[in-house]
Amino acid sequence: MISANNVTYRVGKKALFEDVNIKFTEGNCYGLIGANGAGKSTFLKILSGKLETTKGDIVITPGQRLSVLEQDHFKYDEYPVMDVVIMGNARLYEIMKEKDAIYAKEDFTDEDGIRASELEGEFAEMDGWEAESNAAQLLNGLGIETDIHYSLMKDLNGSEKVKVLLAKALFGNPDILLLDEPTNHLDLDAIAWLEEFLINFDNTVIVVSHDRYFLNKVCTQIADIDYGKIQLYAGNYDFWYESSQLLVKQMKEANKKKEEKIKELQEFISRFSANASKSKQATSRKRALEKIELDDIKPSSRKYPYIDFRPDREIGNEVLTVTNLSKTINGEKVLDNVSFILGREDKVAFVGGNELAKTTLFQILMGELEPDEGSYKWGVTTSQAYFPKDPTNEFNNEYTIADWLMSYSPVDDITYVRGFLGRMLFAGEDGVKKVKVLSGGEKVRCLLSKMMISGANCLILDEPTNHLDMESITALNNGLIKFPGVAMFACHDHQFVETTANRIMEILPNGTLIDKITTYDEYLASDEMARKRTAVYTAEEEDESGEED
Repeated sequence: MISANNVTYRVGKKALFEDVNIKFTEGNCYGLIGANGAGKSTFLKILSGKLETTKGDIVITPGQRLSVLEQDHFKYDEYPVMDVVIMGNARLYEIMKEKDAIYAKEDFTDEDGIRASELEGEFAEMDGWEAESNAAQLLNGLGIETDIHYSLMKDLNGSEKVKVLLAKALFGNPDILLLDEPTNHLDLDAIAWLEEFLINFDNTVIVVSHDRYFLNKVCTQIADIDYGKIQLYAGNYDFWYESSQLLVKQMKEANKKKEEKIKELQEFISRFSANASKSKQATSRKRALEKIELDDIKPSSRKYPYIDFRPDREIGNEVLTVTNLSKTINGEKVLDNVSFILGREDKVAFVGGNELAKTTLFQILMGELEPDEGSYKWGVTTSQAYFPKDPTNEFNNEYTIADWLMSYSPVDDITYVRGFLGRMLFAGEDGVKKVKVLSGGEKVRCLLSKMMISGANCLILDEPTNHLDMESITALNNGLIKFPGVAMFACHDHQFVETTANRIMEILPNGTLIDKITTYDEYLASDEMARKRTAVYTAEEEDESGEED
């Protein structure tokens, strides 16, 4: 068990948390949620001891081991992968290193023998003989192949390093597990494995994640950071959302009834306070009025943007025809003879691990790249708006936010433009901020403003949920669901894909396309699709094996 007792944390004069009392118990997985800047990661650092509280303390049950998902992907570059995972249990790793050092000594003494015996006993008690096989099981579950288990961390790519650090956090059955955005950079198989691991994990888990599907799958409780407090709710993320909305609604309705009663009493007192025959009744009502207290409904730190894509023109039956598109980049064929036709009601999610292929296809369809072979044709009634995966060039200028959006507006009216910015949570003063200094989330909201103001009836979005908080992801999700045009998008948010797309396309590692009119969950469960994917991945492995020979 881990608990926070009267914890206050201040940054300058601002209090992120004020007198927080909360207890996290064994057998539960807590989703720690809150708006960007509410202090989720800060609170995890306080729980782990990396940050000191301004007031109050953190109490951990004596003898329990706490494990944290680390964020520094270069910290262990000079260590073998297997060593890094076992470091998850620091004491076990110390014993292993000390044992190795003693046995490597040329002048082995009696004292060394006694010390080695003590270490061997402690090593056995900690299941040390199973350490490597347990670590290998975690690595394999997360998709780290056996042949790199003893490679140096510096030889791994970014995604592989993330998986190793996650395996390190999970290693050795920690009593308390703190995970900050554990699904970032994980592929679908690794996320599914992690979900099952946490569902079956018997100890305490506290996790921060923007993935609503993940939180719904693994969480038994939600710890909501808002109003400078942390409130516990039983159930998963969806249950929290419904409960919190219902609670605010009930408080507002209760206040409304109290306000009506206050008005009624005030009117009576005003009318009859000077009337001798009614003075007793007026006095009685004054006492009743003094006892009525309105519920204090503080403004939430959560802000939901208003995302509404309204096409200027209704789309016709002919939308997009793609014929035999092929493209090779840096010697790799990322698109191989790709063909499809879009209809006027299609909302297509591009899924799978071939990130470069998805981005390349979108860039070709927007005229930013030329295909090596094949062609595409947009219908005459279509207009396109594009959300690029890397929008750096969009903001590499001296424009203010208002001037930047004005340059894309079909209406030469600053009030019109500020209306779109206001929907995306840019207040009046924000309009004079330079776009080049915006945060990642602010840039995303700018790009979505640009797409809304365009009035396009075909939207292409390449990873639009990156850098967004859950409130903005929810707003974008709902905006695309309501959008009456055609959408093509790549996104790692499971719930976003499942609730928005009616058609799934996956570009496989060999550049070929699987195209299925179905929901995302049905696609993942499809045996036919699984066989196609497996056949391609197996062929790829055989080709690589042949090249090595």
